Amino acid sequence: MTPLRRNRDFTALWTGQVISTLGARISATATPLLVLAATGSPLDAGLVGAAGTLPHLIASLPAGPLVDRWNRHRILLASELVAAVALLTVPLAIWSGVLTVAQMCAVVFVQGLCLVFFELAEHAALPMVVPPGQLATAFATNEARSRGVTLAGPPLGGFLFTVDRALPFLVDGISYLLAAVSILFLRRDLRPAARGPAEPLWTSALTGLRYVWRNRFIRASLLLIAVSNLVFQALILVLVVHAGDHGATPARIGLMLGLYSVGGLLGALIAARVHSRLSLRVVLIGTYWIWSVLLPLFAWASSPWQIGAIGALTAFVGPIWNVMILTYASITVPNELLGRVMSAANTLTWGVMPIASLGAGVLLTAVGPVGAIGALSAIMLTTAIAATISPTIRKSSPLPGTDDAAPDHTPPVPPAPRDQLPLDPATRPPG
Repeated sequence: MTPLRRNRDFTALWTGQVISTLGARISATATPLLVLAATGSPLDAGLVGAAGTLPHLIASLPAGPLVDRWNRHRILLASELVAAVALLTVPLAIWSGVLTVAQMCAVVFVQGLCLVFFELAEHAALPMVVPPGQLATAFATNEARSRGVTLAGPPLGGFLFTVDRALPFLVDGISYLLAAVSILFLRRDLRPAARGPAEPLWTSALTGLRYVWRNRFIRASLLLIAVSNLVFQALILVLVVHAGDHGATPARIGLMLGLYSVGGLLGALIAARVHSRLSLRVVLIGTYWIWSVLLPLFAWASSPWQIGAIGALTAFVGPIWNVMILTYASITVPNELLGRVMSAANTLTWGVMPIASLGAGVLLTAVGPVGAIGALSAIMLTTAIAATISPTIRKSSPLPGTDDAAPDHTPPVPPAPRDQLPLDPATRPPG
């Protein structure tokens, strides 16, 4: 088997996304800083954050069938180009003195929409680019990519924002253009297999929703992951304001978020090995208890370095969960259905993020950062207890390829449907 590093198509896709993800992390760090500097309102910052995550709620479900119908190569390319155009309007507006909160909402909404289509297309295309035996390594490599650039992205975002408020968004726009160039080097045919006449869009979308909702374990996991996504999406803004209240500059806040990501990178580096040694239920239940213990510590942290160190510990376990679940989904879900299955799951688990961003703004206005951390910690503790006492979670079958799996690697869901949770519960936000 050809080593993954010699797979030209995977290398082209991976390299482009290193550049693109770096730019996205830079602008993501600068966005709340820009809104807070311009308006001084955490509620406005929450509104912009909600606009950026709204596409996960309203677009993921219809995007899945489209990814299963359209040429995934074209989706990847168009997503990068449209996002580039949207981001480049921000520095132009800043330099012209006409930037508004409404424009920022529109820009991050378009960027989020492109992200929805790109990630669904990338996940659906990866099994067409990488042999099944290398999928776990490929997903772990992608996790390392995401976590690695997050180390550099926030510090760069904070630094560039200090130099010129427009620079982070200019850099991000250029990064999307460079990533689009790398997509042009993909030579593999990424068109879905030809099928009969396409069913209506919403009927097709609901097919994916039925697939992921049919199994009790999937339903329970979706609910748990949705709650953790809500907590960590809200936590990002809360920590930025919390650090600012203790005198942290934008540059130090960027470094804080970079330190936060160290744990995610370390988790990504071991994820492929852990994938074959731990059961899904151990990772799922254990992750929520780790987060329940760590989250209250943020309230006691008084410097960006302390906040970043605690964040690094919370981020460590996320990539392990991501690699396990994405690998299983890519192996067990038919590729022609993968886009729909993933989009349905993403709608249910990422759709809470707009609510989380708005909730963070409301909590910060009402009770301040420490009170907001307390509320989020209580939600996470409740979730950990629910995961522990849930018979569905405790009795879940092992994943194929783990040490405690049955010798014949029988999937933990009935053969029809051949589906499992294709989620990325900790990549966004970095929990």
